[in-house]
Amino acid sequence: MANPSLIGGGKYTRNETSGDVRNLAVKKVPMGAMLRRLWKYLGRNRGLLVLAALLSVSSSLLGLYGPKLSGQAINAIDVPGGAVDFPVVFRCAGLMIIFYILSACLTYGLNVVMIRMSRRISQQMRRDIFENLTALPVSFFDRFQTGDIISVITYDVDTVNQSLSTDLLQLMQSVVTVTVSFFMMLSIAPPLILIFLVTIPLMFLFTRWLTGVVRPMFRRRSARLGALNGFVEEMLSGHRTIRAYGQEQTVLEKFDEKNREAVDTYTVAESYGTVTGPSVNFFSNVSLTLVCLFGSLLFLRGQVRLGDLSSFVQYSRKFSGPINEFANTLAELQSAFSAAERVFALIDAEPEKADRADARVLAGVSGDVRMENVCFSYEPGKPIITGLNLHAEPGSLTAIVGPTGAGKTTIINLLMRFYDADSGSIRIDGQDIQNLTRDSLRRAFSMVLQETWLFQGTIYDNIAYGKPGATMEDVVAAAKTARIHSLITRLPQGYDTVLSDNGSAVSKGQKQLMTIARAMLLDAQMLILDEATSNVDTCTEQEIQAAMRTLMAGKTCFVIAHRLSTIQSADHILVLNHGQVVEQGTHETLMAQKGFYYRLYNSQFIARTEDA
Repeated sequence: MANPSLIGGGKYTRNETSGDVRNLAVKKVPMGAMLRRLWKYLGRNRGLLVLAALLSVSSSLLGLYGPKLSGQAINAIDVPGGAVDFPVVFRCAGLMIIFYILSACLTYGLNVVMIRMSRRISQQMRRDIFENLTALPVSFFDRFQTGDIISVITYDVDTVNQSLSTDLLQLMQSVVTVTVSFFMMLSIAPPLILIFLVTIPLMFLFTRWLTGVVRPMFRRRSARLGALNGFVEEMLSGHRTIRAYGQEQTVLEKFDEKNREAVDTYTVAESYGTVTGPSVNFFSNVSLTLVCLFGSLLFLRGQVRLGDLSSFVQYSRKFSGPINEFANTLAELQSAFSAAERVFALIDAEPEKADRADARVLAGVSGDVRMENVCFSYEPGKPIITGLNLHAEPGSLTAIVGPTGAGKTTIINLLMRFYDADSGSIRIDGQDIQNLTRDSLRRAFSMVLQETWLFQGTIYDNIAYGKPGATMEDVVAAAKTARIHSLITRLPQGYDTVLSDNGSAVSKGQKQLMTIARAMLLDAQMLILDEATSNVDTCTEQEIQAAMRTLMAGKTCFVIAHRLSTIQSADHILVLNHGQVVEQGTHETLMAQKGFYYRLYNSQFIARTEDA
């Protein structure tokens, strides 16, 4: 096997994808379908929902009996004679106080129940989103901004559930209030009901029209906010690069632009949304004016008593109040529906295609890899790989070189089935990877990448990540082989030391050694290797190189290489340009041909000489 002195550059990221990163795609969902989706989440909490309904009805009924009692108290006054039936007045006043206290207590209990139910729904939504995220193909994350996805999981889910805990509560109470108030008014003065037969339809038609106008505005608002969050996330992750290149002002200008777009769409949406409240309040006040006018005429004609008229006026306010409140919260509802569209778009995103029903588990891997006439494109009509042929024998080191955009990372994506080839075949030990389970295929590879990834957890957890059930002895053995054990033991908590913020407590080289230990513990027969020694000191580089040589021994290795000086001893070098294999062979044979590889190698040698 070739000397694994080894690893040339190239980041194993989405740099080869041709599609631009964009905001999360959202389909327009009819209101009915949206409500049915939300109702399913409510249905998972039937117990709390039934309790909330009982509390809502009880609280509303107790509160709605107050106007009836106040009317009875007024009727206890003999207006012509000036006599007052105080026992009736005191009884009515006492009952009103008791009913209002009970109503307040029940309303408090209802608020607690709704908050608890809303939190449960929020937890369930985030669980559904994250579950689907784990099943999504790599192509999804290549296309959409990470910040936009995070915005959905945090802001949009909270927006939806805030609406469920407040607007749903209001809706439940409004239904009871409107229904009871209507029948109470009908029992007091049926002729006055005719007023609402005119004003309420007008109010409903106006609200419906305005909803159709406002909803697209709130949809655009959510999209702009997601774009802003995505931009902020990307800029924060690249903060050092921005400072190093002095691009603070440029970034600030772009932020101002996106921030201005978000604010403008927010302003427009809210401005139109707030029109509803005053407009509906106008209709409500017109109704009240007409009730007072015609009610006075009925009183003078002796068709209604003064107390009953007072009760009717109070019930008319309670009848119109929920409609007015609904109009005032229309903007919140539109915002919630727009957020729900984004939430469900993420939940409904198409997961990675399931394995074939007859897919086999890849076992007993020797590491013989063949790619025959493989073609692939990220977008139709824009080929990245065309007619690729490759044979990597077990235990060999294959280096993949070429200029940026040549398709190096794409080959790795195809080997791991992060993407599927458009045509051609990829075989491992004679088995077409299309006929293998993805899990067994990916477990046959270990990966050591330039951009190390450590999560918040102990050092033990990070090293044992790829091998559930690994013992402490297994982890220690891997760490010793990776030459990181002595460093870990010098830490106060040793292997129980908790890493946070992607391992910010340790150096880049130390993080790299931990990822090498992780790969050693997995002990897969095939390796994918990236630039592992960039930006580290000479001593650390030697440690990493020594660990790499141990890791690579006897395994089939694929190296994405930019620094050609590190892969001179590779068993096979694959030279790519514009998605095609232009040359392949050993370093010596390729240099003797004096072709593309020869020019690429010499250009790097000249550049290093000039730098020196």
